Amino acid sequence: MLSKIIKMIFGLFIFAVVLILAIGTIPRLLTRIHAGPRLFETANTPARKVAIVFGAGLYRNGSPTPVLRDRVATAVDLYQSGKVQKLLMSGDNSTPDHNEPGAMREYAITLGVPDEDIIMDAAGRRTYDTCYRAQEIFHIDSAILVTQAFHLPRALYTCNMLGVSAVGVPADLRQYRRVSQVFWNLRETVATAVAFWQVHISRPHPFLGEPEPIFPREAQ
Repeated sequence: MLSKIIKMIFGLFIFAVVLILAIGTIPRLLTRIHAGPRLFETANTPARKVAIVFGAGLYRNGSPTPVLRDRVATAVDLYQSGKVQKLLMSGDNSTPDHNEPGAMREYAITLGVPDEDIIMDAAGRRTYDTCYRAQEIFHIDSAILVTQAFHLPRALYTCNMLGVSAVGVPADLRQYRRVSQVFWNLRETVATAVAFWQVHISRPHPFLGEPEPIFPREAQ
């Protein structure tokens, strides 16, 4: 009797492990398939009027991390190559001491982008919020997404599912630490499963506010 109980518990454990792995890996696989034909390098990406740059953390002194600097630098390259006309810097500004869009804007200006061509989204606290607000607040129907390769599949899938026709340019301008890459990919597996839940089931409403259209819809 005891052996049967042990086998049943073991069987349930194996089932739970397989289920968790499926929940985590299937969305990641699907987003990668979705992203495949939508990934480009700066030189051959189709031109869009705006690039959306995703936040990626700041140092304690408020300066952008190397990951964030690479995202901004890649977006600036798109701008200076004539691929986009505006840069939407979307990140977290939930406290006065943590202003991702502001730091992104300042860095882009040092790289030669005029201030009038930079738009800040201070409520882009997560990828879903950034994509949702891009359409609802800034009236963006199409865009080039700029972030690292590990994040682009989720970003592209989320934005496209929320009505923003998006292509992506990876912002991997340096060799990142291996331990960081492992952590990012593990976190991305969970985040992608959450993204599937959000875009297909829960459809949460992030903080919005008054519309701030960058371009007339017909001009995009």
